[in-house]
Amino acid sequence: MINERKKRIYMRALKLVLSGVVLLGSMMSYNGNKAQAAGSTQQFQDISNSYARVAIMNLVNKGIAAGTTDHTFEPKKAVTRAEFATFAVRVLGLKPVKNNLSPYQDTSSTAWYYGNISAMTNLNIMEGKGQGIFQPNANITREEAATLLVRMLKQQTGSTGLLPYTYADASHISGWAKPYVQAVYQLGLMRGSDGYFRPQDQVTREEAAVMLHAILQNKAWSEQLQTPDQLGIQLGWQYDSTTAEFKQQVQQSEVNTLVPRWFFLNSSMQVTDHTDSTLLTWARSTGREVWPLLGNRSNPTLTHQMLSSATNRANVISQVVAYVKKYDLHGINVDFENVQPADREGLTTFVTSLATSLHAIGAVISVDVSPNLGTDWTAAFDYARLGAVSDYMVLMGYEEHWNGDPIAGSVASLPWVEQGLDTMLADVTRSKVILALPLYTRDWSSQNTATSSWDITLGEQGIRAKAQGSVRQWNASLAQYVIGYSGSGIPRYIWAEDSRSLTAKVRMSTERKIAGLAYWYMGGETSDVWNAISNANRFESYVFSY
Repeated sequence: MINERKKRIYMRALKLVLSGVVLLGSMMSYNGNKAQAAGSTQQFQDISNSYARVAIMNLVNKGIAAGTTDHTFEPKKAVTRAEFATFAVRVLGLKPVKNNLSPYQDTSSTAWYYGNISAMTNLNIMEGKGQGIFQPNANITREEAATLLVRMLKQQTGSTGLLPYTYADASHISGWAKPYVQAVYQLGLMRGSDGYFRPQDQVTREEAAVMLHAILQNKAWSEQLQTPDQLGIQLGWQYDSTTAEFKQQVQQSEVNTLVPRWFFLNSSMQVTDHTDSTLLTWARSTGREVWPLLGNRSNPTLTHQMLSSATNRANVISQVVAYVKKYDLHGINVDFENVQPADREGLTTFVTSLATSLHAIGAVISVDVSPNLGTDWTAAFDYARLGAVSDYMVLMGYEEHWNGDPIAGSVASLPWVEQGLDTMLADVTRSKVILALPLYTRDWSSQNTATSSWDITLGEQGIRAKAQGSVRQWNASLAQYVIGYSGSGIPRYIWAEDSRSLTAKVRMSTERKIAGLAYWYMGGETSDVWNAISNANRFESYVFSY
């Protein structure tokens, strides 16, 4: 009888947690980003009577959970928003991202939780409590828990916000939370107890431990979380950097395909050669491919001279093929910009012939093109025919607003990049498409009726954003911060590219299952960008079936 009674008490507690507590909170200690996870011999003095004891110890042994001290877990303690962010990063197999542009005014970049809060914000899993406010030390409520679980598991919510049935305290559930409460009810993760949902109750560490353990026991979800990263092609252009600098930039990134700017047309129809054999040796030793750039330096006259002559085309192709053989290159990246509309057929013929010659020696060809805006700038690019003969088409997803543009604006807003990519995908198979993202932005000024701008790196952008008197606001429709500050007494504006904006574009492109990403240019970024891109790729790859 005693054993049966204990069993009933345990099962009742377990049922309450599994039906009423969402996957929330952090099992980490307060000692920084790295969990002070105990080994299998770890003993907590305060969990022997906890219904979550087994779950707690399993999580501790996996390095997911940790005590608040070496010998205490504090199972009844509430979980804070900052703790949950850290917890979620670990559960989802993601990386902390120390955003160069802080999402919130009340989260210091030196705080132990900063990288985890930023990572969750970049992915739209966690949001603030208002413009620029996160409240990292506030405790998680059950209705917040419902929202966070649904987002972590990428589940859809109903549009009406109608509850599956009426809780006795339904009027206490916030309107924004009702669709998520409905979703977790349908998932069977939160059902409330005794007819009450208790939306404002706090989630404790032992409750979170039991739910986390149950989530990880879901075979389908667990398999998704253990899936290796599939980044595809990660192409990085070298620009304004030495070989040593470029190697260091690549090592700090996800880039697996290098594009040094080695080959250019000249007026004699010769292809200049700036090959650095030390970079080739290093790339081979690190398992990276090299597709040197073949460029026209945006010279339309020179380009026409080559494309309009069968003899000149053949001469250039012969030289390029010879270089590929000489240096045992993996491929060539054709970057012809500012090509005249009249040279559309010549460009297609040139790429077709070059592709045939490169394929004959086992090399690939990628072609850089601008988004099709129906203007003279892109009229020379026949997407369908170039895509048919090339191995890859690289969409340069930037210059929405350019130097000299009379209208100030973003270099690459999310809607603009998305439209450009979808236009290309209508003509080119997705397995051949690479989306190039900007690792730079532009600083704008408007004085009287004139606008002016200049390119800046993401590091320079951060300095301006942190200057005294600067203001910053997230524009959800553009998926970018808009920064305002004063320079020499003149109002200036920056449509920022950073970890958060790039995450949005990476997720959008990953949804379309394209071949990969490219970056113009290596060295323009801040170091946080790479973890953000890695997280976006990984999280977007998850399919949490129901």
